[in-house]
Amino acid sequence: MIIESRTLADPELATLLVAQQRELAEADGGQDGVVYPMHDDVSYLVAVVDGRAVACGAWQALEPGVAELKRMYVRPAFRGRGIARQLVVALEEEALAAGRPVLRLETGTYLPAAIALYRSAGYTPIPVYGEYVGNPYSVCFEKSLALTTR
Repeated sequence: MIIESRTLADPELATLLVAQQRELAEADGGQDGVVYPMHDDVSYLVAVVDGRAVACGAWQALEPGVAELKRMYVRPAFRGRGIARQLVVALEEEALAAGRPVLRLETGTYLPAAIALYRSAGYTPIPVYGEYVGNPYSVCFEKSLALTTR
């Protein structure tokens, strides 16, 4: 597997992002109904296995020293192989190299596998922030990367 940077204009990344949104809409049973817009000021990474883009994730600057982990998705047939964890590590490394030692993220209460991944990767719960305030299905996490590099 390789992890590489892609732009939002990349058709393989676009396919993964559409699949992610579709799966999220199905996972919440239509209750959440929120579709977060794509941003072009986001750094996207794609995991490629045997020449095929199978997973994606991104980070976006929030404020000085802080970035948000976004758009995590692994095709169902490729789950359980540690791809998401490797993608999280690669995103953390990029954010840290860009001077963002604190990472935050939002996920849905209806996504227990995502919550388990983030908790096991060292993310701790924080109050809901930003555009997620007021969404009863949002749960947010944070991790200080500076502490993990010592």
